Amino acid sequence: MCRTFYKVISPVSLLLLMVIVLLPSCKMLTSSDFFKTEKDFSYAEFKPSEKEYRIQPFDKMDLKIYTNDGYKLVDVSNTPMTQNQILYNVEFDGQVKLPSLGRVALAGMTLREAESMLETKYAEFFIEPFVMLSVVNKRVIVFSGGSSSGQVLEMKNDNYTLIEALADAGGISQLSKSYKIKLLRGELTAPQIFVFNIRSIKDMQKANFVLQANDIIYVETRPAYGTRIVTEISPYLSILSSVLLVYGLFLR
Repeated sequence: MCRTFYKVISPVSLLLLMVIVLLPSCKMLTSSDFFKTEKDFSYAEFKPSEKEYRIQPFDKMDLKIYTNDGYKLVDVSNTPMTQNQILYNVEFDGQVKLPSLGRVALAGMTLREAESMLETKYAEFFIEPFVMLSVVNKRVIVFSGGSSSGQVLEMKNDNYTLIEALADAGGISQLSKSYKIKLLRGELTAPQIFVFNIRSIKDMQKANFVLQANDIIYVETRPAYGTRIVTEISPYLSILSSVLLVYGLFLR
C-alpha cells in the first residue's frame, strides 16, 4: 500500500500540490505591502512646490518675542534661559494659544507671514516687537524599500525636499521602483496621494517637491516572487522531507 502510494505521489508532485494549495493568489506573497492603490486611481495633481514651509495643524512652535525691534534682545516672555523650552501647539483647527493674544490662527501661513502678523498684534503691548518663530517637530516618515525598510526623519530645514529625504533614508534599494514613489499628505482617512518618477531626468523637477511635516513617502518594490515563494514554502519543504524520510524507512 505504502509502496504504491509512494510511486503514484512523487516528491515533485507533492511539492507542486503544496504550492497550488498554499499559494492560491498573489496576496499571500505581498501580504506585508501597504498603501496599495487601484490601477485607475486618480493621483493628486503635481504643482511646483512653494519655497517656504507653511505651518500645519499639530506643529509645535518655538516663539521668542523681543522688544525695541530686537535691539536689546530682551526676551519679554521672562523665561530664564536655564528653564525648559516652552513650545506652543498648533491645534487641530490651525489655531495657537499664545501669551497675551489668546488663540491666533497660524496654519497655512509661512513663518515669515506669521512673524509679521504677530509683530503687528504684539505692537499693542510692546514697543517695536521683534518676533522669532520656528517649528521644532517637523518630521517625515520614509519607507525607502517598501514595507521592509522605514525611518522617521527630522526635517533639517524649511525647504526639505523629497530627494533629500530619500538620500537621508539611505537611497533606494535594487528591488525598489524609482519610477513609482508615493507621497501621502494630510489625514490618512482622506489623504492627498502624489506619485513621483525619478528614474528619468525630465521628471526630476517633481522630485524637488518641498515636503511638509508628517508626510509619508513610500517607495514601491518589485515583487521578487521567486524569493518570496521559496521563503513561504521552506517550512513545508522541511515537513515534506521528514515525511519522505519516514516513507523511505517503511519501504525498506
